[in-house]
Amino acid sequence: MTQRTGKRAVLVAANQPLEIWERPVADPGPGEVLARLTHGGVCGTDVHFWRGEVPLPGPVVLGHEGVAVIEMLGAGVSTDYAGTPVAVGDRVYWQPVAPCQRCYACTVLGDVSMCENAFAGVFGNADGPTTASYCDYATLRAGLPFYRVPDDTPSDAVIALGCALPTMLQGLERLGGIRPGMSVVVQGCGPVGLAATLLAHLSGAAPLVVIGAPARRLAVAQQFGATHTLNVEDLPDPAARAARVRQITGGHGADVVIEAAGVLPAFAEGLQLIARGGRYLIVGLWSAPGTVAVEPRMINNLNLRIIGTALSQPRHLYQALQVVQAHHRRFPLAAAVTHRYRIEDSQQALEAVARLETVKAVIAPAT
Repeated sequence: MTQRTGKRAVLVAANQPLEIWERPVADPGPGEVLARLTHGGVCGTDVHFWRGEVPLPGPVVLGHEGVAVIEMLGAGVSTDYAGTPVAVGDRVYWQPVAPCQRCYACTVLGDVSMCENAFAGVFGNADGPTTASYCDYATLRAGLPFYRVPDDTPSDAVIALGCALPTMLQGLERLGGIRPGMSVVVQGCGPVGLAATLLAHLSGAAPLVVIGAPARRLAVAQQFGATHTLNVEDLPDPAARAARVRQITGGHGADVVIEAAGVLPAFAEGLQLIARGGRYLIVGLWSAPGTVAVEPRMINNLNLRIIGTALSQPRHLYQALQVVQAHHRRFPLAAAVTHRYRIEDSQQALEAVARLETVKAVIAPAT
């Protein structure tokens, strides 16, 4: 047995600074993979965890977006979860959400993104082996899907849209897709909004309007295909923004609105942006508790469809790698990684993301 120790950033309690723990790292068991982290994506959801907006069962290692190098393969592991051969030294991409295959959602509905037990690994024992990504080493336990990163695909490009790209791939499935020439509005220009912008552009959306802030993120949205951007700092009145969207869309409103802002007021505003017969995809409110006032007759009389989507399924992680491999040269995905932090500086990373200073921040243990 190889003797290793590794650092990890642990959220002990809400609104408290992250603690850095050092723990022994065991060799992988049968069906497991030990991976040495190179990129732990910092997601806005991590900020919600830190602020206590999502209840946690106890101390947890943060980070649910990972790219790492295989350090050791457990007995019986020779391929990733798509059947691609893997070896020590290969890069892999995963999220620490594993379907149990023993619940109603997994076996009857056939939708593992709704698995009742999927978060068991995310919220596991912070002292033991972890599948999280704010750490030196992750143990990808048996049954946790992971995929080999193609040799021609930069790790920065993969982590740039982290969990956002697979989340949006599932969202577009639930939406029913976007046809060429459809008008699309994306609310929000963080990683989820940028993933929505990229996929809408690749689907042929026109016009493609992104609403958000700050200007740095909106500039990336333009690089990803947005035809128009509305900066909420320059145009703070929701009614004025709705009027501008109507103007851009010939007075009709958008065929599709995608909520990726993660703030409650976006929902009520989004309903004002949709065309008759339009669709509204809610993606960003997973960790935004609260209520908003809406007028239900609008949904009735305008024949609107509101679709919710949360998380993703293993196939969407695989598809995300395919999208990045195909398009990272055309779009500046890798350049979206604007901030890197050591594990010891994970608290500063959370605070920078909370202040919207980053496009994408990563925990880079080797930094």
